Amino acid sequence: MQMKLYIQAYYKFNPFLSNCIRSHFGPLLNSPNFASFCTTRERFNKNLMEFFEDKKNWGKDEIRSGRSWKTDELRIKSNEDLHKLWYILLKEKNMLLTMEHFYKENYILFPSPERIDKVEESMKNLETVVRERNKAYYMLETGEDGERPGVMVHNAIGLPMYHKQEQHDIPKYENIQWKKNNVHEFDYEECREFLKLYREKIRKEDNYRRKKNNRYVKGLLKRFKNVDIDYLKEIYPDVNVDQYKNHDFQIGHWEV
Repeated sequence: MQMKLYIQAYYKFNPFLSNCIRSHFGPLLNSPNFASFCTTRERFNKNLMEFFEDKKNWGKDEIRSGRSWKTDELRIKSNEDLHKLWYILLKEKNMLLTMEHFYKENYILFPSPERIDKVEESMKNLETVVRERNKAYYMLETGEDGERPGVMVHNAIGLPMYHKQEQHDIPKYENIQWKKNNVHEFDYEECREFLKLYREKIRKEDNYRRKKNNRYVKGLLKRFKNVDIDYLKEIYPDVNVDQYKNHDFQIGHWEV
């Protein structure tokens, strides 16, 4: 009963959150088991308000935030710290998605939407670090990386894709659903024409990238005589740096 009055007070004195709270907790107010959900005002306030923005940021057009976590910073942390940080990022993401949904429903511009991208990038980097540690552990203990195996297959239009293998109760030669989703017949005229044009596009993009790198390396060698050749070879492995270094266009730009 105490919490029910507390929510109704939010309806009356907090119009900014009234629509959002009604949509999420309106059916709960009329439930006979409402009292068993939570019994104290303090606990309800602590748990519910974690899904909303801090009050001092309400009505702001821009909210300042830090950058995302880098993998090098996460690698030096313990497993316990990574576990805590994951749930902190998860709570932050849930809060941001809740507020974004609320702003969209009320046709209001969501302030600083890049915060969602920063949180997702941090979670992705954290997951990368955890996967690296799992691989190292399994390689040390079993000699395998512990990752789910996968194979390269072709999709419905003939493009190659990486497919992670799964266990099935029914053998694949008897599994009709598996055949429907994984066995594709793309040997027809339209598919062959598409694959031909797609490969041609890939070749043109590779040629353009290679020529662009060649021109860039030529310009570096022409302007800077003390450029690190080994570093250029490492960055541009598809460019013959030694050939361009001894080319005729270098004469006159190198000190004799």
